[in-house]
Amino acid sequence: MTRPAPEDPRAARTRARLRAALLQECAERPLAEVGVAALVRRAGVGRATFYVHYDGLEALAVDACADVVREAVEALHAWRGRPDPVHAPPALLEFFAGLAPHAGLYRALLTPGGGGPLGHVLHRDLRARSLAERERAGAADAPLVASAVAAAFAGVLADWLHGLLEATPEEVAHQVWQLLVALHRSR
Repeated sequence: MTRPAPEDPRAARTRARLRAALLQECAERPLAEVGVAALVRRAGVGRATFYVHYDGLEALAVDACADVVREAVEALHAWRGRPDPVHAPPALLEFFAGLAPHAGLYRALLTPGGGGPLGHVLHRDLRARSLAERERAGAADAPLVASAVAAAFAGVLADWLHGLLEATPEEVAHQVWQLLVALHRSR
């Protein structure tokens, strides 16, 4: 197996500064109102440096939000044994409770129904993880159920963030969990 080359520490630091600056900017204004000039000023890097790392603000925003995708995937798979069909695991409750600080940015990148650039990343990563776990367990129709789980979660998350579903973070965590458990049991 070939391992990826280690990342240049300077490049990693620059991208981290740009991600942090974007999150700070988006805490003050919507993504659509953030400009590259203000962003690079806040990050303390040059405009050309920004474009070395990202082809635009949306690419940076998706990268900055990649942690939320990883957290979602981990939260949905943080249980062992037989899942409680009614109560979401604590990691999923924590995930939904922790979305508020950057909800506006997530809404900008995750359209209702689960689309948008962040929705595509979430669907891809969640489907891959679900597929691997279902195949490992020898489950029937692993690709079908993995696709359904990814689509359902991304759609519910997006609709909830956009206010199309009225529920507290705790309520939506339990509701989406019950839906996903039902999907797993359907095949």
